[in-house]
Amino acid sequence: MNDMIKIVVNGESRTVSSGLTLSETVGGEKPCGGHGKCGKCKIVARGKLSDITEEEKKLLSSSELESGVRLACLTRAIGDCEIETIASSAEAQIVTVGAGVGFDLKPIFEKYGAAIDIGTTTLAARLYDVSGRIIAEHSRLNPQSEYGADVISRIEASMKGNSDLLAESIISALDGIIADLSIEAKISPNEIDCVVITGNTVMLSLLTREDVEPFSHAPFEAKRLFGEILSAEKLGLVSLDSCTKIYLPPCISAFVGADTVCALIATDLCARDCAMLADIGTNGEMALRYKDTLTVCSTAAGPAFEGVGISMGMRGAVGAIDRVAFADGKLEAHVIGGGKAVGICGSGLVDAAAAMLEGDIIDETGFLEDDPFLLKDSVTLCGKDVRMLQLAKSAICAGLGTLAEESGLDTDDVPLLYIAGGFGNYLNKDSAAMIGMLPRSLAERSKTVGNAALSGASMLLLNSEKIEEAQNIVLNARTLDLSANKGFSEKFMMGMIFEEI
Repeated sequence: MNDMIKIVVNGESRTVSSGLTLSETVGGEKPCGGHGKCGKCKIVARGKLSDITEEEKKLLSSSELESGVRLACLTRAIGDCEIETIASSAEAQIVTVGAGVGFDLKPIFEKYGAAIDIGTTTLAARLYDVSGRIIAEHSRLNPQSEYGADVISRIEASMKGNSDLLAESIISALDGIIADLSIEAKISPNEIDCVVITGNTVMLSLLTREDVEPFSHAPFEAKRLFGEILSAEKLGLVSLDSCTKIYLPPCISAFVGADTVCALIATDLCARDCAMLADIGTNGEMALRYKDTLTVCSTAAGPAFEGVGISMGMRGAVGAIDRVAFADGKLEAHVIGGGKAVGICGSGLVDAAAAMLEGDIIDETGFLEDDPFLLKDSVTLCGKDVRMLQLAKSAICAGLGTLAEESGLDTDDVPLLYIAGGFGNYLNKDSAAMIGMLPRSLAERSKTVGNAALSGASMLLLNSEKIEEAQNIVLNARTLDLSANKGFSEKFMMGMIFEEI
């Protein structure tokens, strides 16, 4: 048994077992899953600690190390020590608005109903009364980010014995967001008699403590595709009456989830002769409706669009560079909040690459001679960041191209592309076309629809007939496996070049 030691965290004393990492003792976000790759879990620590690792020497500056900054996931407390967390006042910009076609009001609740979207990074929620009026809206970050920024990291964490902790963290967050909605609307949470909770298949599996091991290897088949009603008590929500109905919409496959089904409902994609949908994020989920056939796929773009894995990446919050342009022979960067730049978010990353390409700072291969390159204030981009973006943008473009090709189309033939999700809401489509992330023709015919998953979940809440529509979407969808598709592999390799398509 490990010896017990005393640590002081932000002035508060506690007793823990020696040998634990600082992440294990104080919690906090671990975007890379605690593998010491992202450098985001910075913490100030002094006392009896494990030696500074080679990874920390690479990810932390000499001045940071001299000031006692360590990476929480790599530093172990081996004796009494003092710890100060590095707080951030920046609030992430979370998109709650989205598309929604007209529909008749036939609510599945009697008094108040809530719709919640569990995103990999964020949670967004709306509260409605029986007239269909939004009476409260709230959002917050997904606390499961402590276990990794992407679904793969969280699958790994669950398989290592953290499934209950993952479920408890998201359930606690849901209870909190329901309380926030109730306070804003000035009602009791017990008056909410139905909640629709959407999300990708992994998020819903982690929520319900379903085994996620099948997601970790081929043939990637989910044990449970949902489309079911549970009680609040069964799910573990304590903010609601125990009998409150919780509807979890159906998923199509392991990596095309209920969030995509809800986005399809919100955009009414299946009523069109030909149109595409792309939810651009860590797990890019895509759909194409053509000749009465719905084909769906997913591609692992990685977390670069969320600013994760980027040397000075961050979410779209105060201090983030979110727009970059090349004008008068130089780069001009815009900072959220108008103050000093402290990092760069996904939309800024795409803009920066396009501007740097235009200014011959990088070439079509992504080679950056002046590495790292100063963007603004102390914020820089390095060659590794450019490579991360190349991988992410190539996955999206190759996915769209393969989806069209497998349906007998060219992307030039598709008259409309819906771009869903928080990142897509801020994406400069011209920049995306310049770097080859979106085909130019599709970028020009695209429509941003915001958080379409939440809008679709709201429609399920407000019209009982939409539940049958969701079920029919799942029954009739054709899933395209890109991992075994030769055409996708070829397009992915070709898509690494920065050029218009």
